[in-house]
Amino acid sequence: MTGPFPILYIAEADAEAAVLSSGVLAHLVEAVPQAQFTVVGSAASAPLFADTPRLDSLIVLDRDGRWDWVGLWNRVRSTRWGLVVDMRGSTLSGRLKRQKRAVRAPDLPGLHAVEQAARIMQLDEVPGPKLFFGDETQAAADALIGPVNGPILAIGPGVDWMGKRWPAERYSKVAGPLLAEGGPLAGGRLMIVGEDIDRDSAHTIRFVVSRDRVIELQGRLTRLQTAAALSRADLYLGADSIWTQLAVAAGVPTVAVFGPSDETHHGPWGGVAVRGPRTVEEFRAIDPNLNQAIQHMMDLPADRVLKAARKLLADKTAD
Repeated sequence: MTGPFPILYIAEADAEAAVLSSGVLAHLVEAVPQAQFTVVGSAASAPLFADTPRLDSLIVLDRDGRWDWVGLWNRVRSTRWGLVVDMRGSTLSGRLKRQKRAVRAPDLPGLHAVEQAARIMQLDEVPGPKLFFGDETQAAADALIGPVNGPILAIGPGVDWMGKRWPAERYSKVAGPLLAEGGPLAGGRLMIVGEDIDRDSAHTIRFVVSRDRVIELQGRLTRLQTAAALSRADLYLGADSIWTQLAVAAGVPTVAVFGPSDETHHGPWGGVAVRGPRTVEEFRAIDPNLNQAIQHMMDLPADRVLKAARKLLADKTAD
């Protein structure tokens, strides 16, 4: 094949899952400089890849019905692809004209989601999550951050289920000592990310510093712009959420609080997961489907998370 090398990348529909496996696409961007990319995603996941270098086309698969896949087939069937990477394990990718195909197989037990993604490509080294930010994306984030003239602590308190929510007061108990005089981020600013719905939690957390040291971004940026904003931070603290995975993909040292979810499968890659005394199996004993309106995170104390944050910052400084 002469000329550009066309790669079709079919991302997961779930945004968080797409971020976890995003290192595979980033690896291809760096390893195949002649590649031109067509990325397929859902309305939630596709925008995360809008700034991928050498992006030829970004296709949004609005729904997951038969006719939606037929529509996608009609858009991609005429190309002879150099490589098709199918993170959804679809039958469509097997019918396309291509030189090579890498398709998701059933996950192996005990492997982190990032490792599962690398396994699809049979990569020797596991690439961590990574998203790309164009100039406009970074500028939109920086316009709300302002000049970066000191450390920034980012916090993402929002979650998609109350069982994973860590009390806002405990985020405050961690943020306060980190940003206080004599702390590892002394004099720094506090960045809070998330959706509009997270504003109540942010209202509690932001009082640990003066108003002029707070950067409130909830609901003000897209998820890709949020990741670009997080790339300016020195440390991120959050829960088991999309915001935590965005921080990881932005290259920020990350501490995440876990309880009724499995950090061995989707904890912060290269970061630190901190959990309370109970295992996931113990949570399942009282909440078998992990979907009840129970605040499971009450037994994780703030001092344990603060200790982990201090150590991560110290290790970063030592490097």
